[in-house]
Amino acid sequence: MSPRRRCEACLSETPISLRADINEILRHMPHRYPILLVDAVEAGERNKWVRTVKNVSANEWYFAGVPHGRRVMPQLLVVEALAQAAGVLCHFSGMLSRIGRSIIFFAGIDHCRLERDVVPGDRLLLECEMKRVLRGVAKISGRATVDGAAVVTADLTAVIRDLEPAGDA
Repeated sequence: MSPRRRCEACLSETPISLRADINEILRHMPHRYPILLVDAVEAGERNKWVRTVKNVSANEWYFAGVPHGRRVMPQLLVVEALAQAAGVLCHFSGMLSRIGRSIIFFAGIDHCRLERDVVPGDRLLLECEMKRVLRGVAKISGRATVDGAAVVTADLTAVIRDLEPAGDA
């Protein structure tokens, strides 16, 4: 199999500012609608941090059948959005194999704190900071906010593994 096309941010060895729209995210993440919960990469620095955005609309699939006054984004989906932001950080930090195909697994969550609700019209800001990387295991600190107020804070663990050995074609 041919290697996946790499973006310039992944190949650069120097710290850079990251920005990506939904099309760039779709090129590199395995998630698709309805479970893709990251709309854009707003900023970031390779191997250090990333800030992504999820714009919550009233048309989201998880609001179907819920009366307008009672629509709240499930907090587990906010945690999943934070995990996807951590995956974006791992990807743009160049942690994926340059030869074979790699995948990022959400492997664990520690110290998770759920604080406030997210409702339609909110702009969910997902910030992740790389704490440590060792042998394909990344420890990442994440924080989801709306208008500066904390929604979820958690320490996440991501594991990067090759789907197939690099020598097989």
